[in-house]
Amino acid sequence: MNRFAPVLLAALTLLPAAPALAASAAPSGAPHAAPAMTPQDLNTFLDGLVPYAIGRADIAGAVVVVVKDGRVLLSKGYGYADVAKQLPVIPDRTIFRPGSISKLFTWTSVMQLVQAGKINLDTDVNHYIDFTIPPKYGKPITMRDLMTHSGGFEDTGRDLFVKHEKQLYPLDEYLKERLPARIFPPGTTIAYSNYGATLAGYIVQRVSGEPFDQYVARHIFAPLRMDHSSFAQPLPPKLASMMSTGYGQASGKPIPFEYVEAAPAGALSATGTDMARFMLAYLGGGTYDGGTILAPRTVRQMFTLQLAPAPGMNGFDLGFYQENRNGLHIVGHAGDTNAFHSDLHLLLQKHIGIFMSLNSAGRKGAAEDVRVRIFRAILNRYFPYVPPQEHTVADPARDAARVAGWYLTSRREESALSFLYALGQVQVTNNGDGTIEVSMLKGLGQNPLRWREVGPLYYRQIGGQAHLKFTADASGRIVSWTTDAFIPVFIFQRVNGLTALGTLKPMLTAFICILAISLLIRLGGWIARRRLGLRLELSKNERRLHLAARIGAVTFLVILAGWVVTFSLQDAMSSGAVVNIMLLLYTIGVIGILGGIAMIGETVLRVAHGPGGWLARSGEIVVGVAAVYGIWFIFAFGLANFATNF
Repeated sequence: MNRFAPVLLAALTLLPAAPALAASAAPSGAPHAAPAMTPQDLNTFLDGLVPYAIGRADIAGAVVVVVKDGRVLLSKGYGYADVAKQLPVIPDRTIFRPGSISKLFTWTSVMQLVQAGKINLDTDVNHYIDFTIPPKYGKPITMRDLMTHSGGFEDTGRDLFVKHEKQLYPLDEYLKERLPARIFPPGTTIAYSNYGATLAGYIVQRVSGEPFDQYVARHIFAPLRMDHSSFAQPLPPKLASMMSTGYGQASGKPIPFEYVEAAPAGALSATGTDMARFMLAYLGGGTYDGGTILAPRTVRQMFTLQLAPAPGMNGFDLGFYQENRNGLHIVGHAGDTNAFHSDLHLLLQKHIGIFMSLNSAGRKGAAEDVRVRIFRAILNRYFPYVPPQEHTVADPARDAARVAGWYLTSRREESALSFLYALGQVQVTNNGDGTIEVSMLKGLGQNPLRWREVGPLYYRQIGGQAHLKFTADASGRIVSWTTDAFIPVFIFQRVNGLTALGTLKPMLTAFICILAISLLIRLGGWIARRRLGLRLELSKNERRLHLAARIGAVTFLVILAGWVVTFSLQDAMSSGAVVNIMLLLYTIGVIGILGGIAMIGETVLRVAHGPGGWLARSGEIVVGVAAVYGIWFIFAFGLANFATNF
């Protein structure tokens, strides 16, 4: 759910990796004889792994639950639910916040109503709501699009989290006020959307006639006897006393209970054992322990691929995404708040479910890496796998050159934060030997993983089992790539021209240098004239133009500095508290455009009429070109469009 953290990290460090995106190596050689997954073996294995992992990462506590063949195999807490009080994590008594795993309850609710004939997956969602999503691309958004995160919405995070209960407002108000722009045709491009899931929850509320949280309580929690689960915010007193404290780091200050405005997308609170009952119901065809939430045919439908980012790659089923690995068919969902970080995995062929949740982000966001590595360690122990031999294509150098370049995530915002996302572009590098590297995909020690081509535009990790697949348009131009090294909630789309980071960075650097040198030269000239008692012989209009041009140069620098500082205010961005700052920066952007026009006007005047020789005139031309670039930059990244929905 918390979409700003990885984007800000990428933008402010110019792209280094999120640990969860690092693909761990596959076992080498022949598969070893796997031990049976018994309660005893699993308990011993995780006891040797989890305490060390969370302790090293400065994570306060964790819960891990494993179910198999219709029963709970392991349910165990590690570390502390409250560090100061030294309260241990107890699986059936400690409540965690599973974040976006909440969406699985929203999708379950949707499918209950589909099953009852009250929702059609392929009907325009406008049919179910009391406001209108404006038409675009000549195709309506359907519930199927929402369930596969392909509604085409740009990302939005304003008001996703709020600090106090009184800041929460009704779902309909949130959806109407925070309606994001649509940047892709529906049903074509996977771009993870909290707004889309919240819209689905609102449709459940309207179609059922029950408030969303009460619907889930009656139709999912009650049948499955999930007695320690709730979407209520704040929690009822009985459950509030069981709530784990959340942390950035275990050694740091607690994070207060997080209020999620987009409740259907991430407001769930639940114990580990309650999540076990939910997994067992899905693995049992919709029924567990006498309680039924879905018919078997509906569950099978939900486990059927609906949309893949490229043929043969992991994609979305209905609500669940695929995370196939070690030769197994796996579906699941992850979830993150600022404090809690969770995963739910269903190994369908093995009738196994795994849920884990950590109550701290950990040192440098280590929770992401910890949960991925624990899950993959379980897979490698009990289901060892050696990838089949895949031979390199005959001429990999040609395609390595084709795919090299800069790419931008499809999960992005284009109205207000386009510049931020531009700074987070990912680079694909041609190594010159037919292999490639991707800047965000790193292994142990943060060393870039290497990939070799094993099929047309299809790459496998050297020493591992993960794949990359590039997509080309009808003319053969590379347009995007996807990977099974991480979950398929977005793709990366090719960026060309001036907005590609490889061009943007040096041009921005040159732009800043030209403006700074120009201002220093002007300042030096002014100081020299003051000391020598000289005056710059200009007419009244020329003086005004000269002043406006200098203001324009300063304004461009203020705009860049202002947006970079704004991007660093992560909490304020998530809560929407930066709106006034953004409006001020937009106003400065308008001044920058006017100042840039003045700079161009002064350049024309100086080149045409002097004073100065060819060197001075050349300098003025450089400054004028920089002004043109500055104006383009403001328009290209929407730095004067006054958009505040982000």
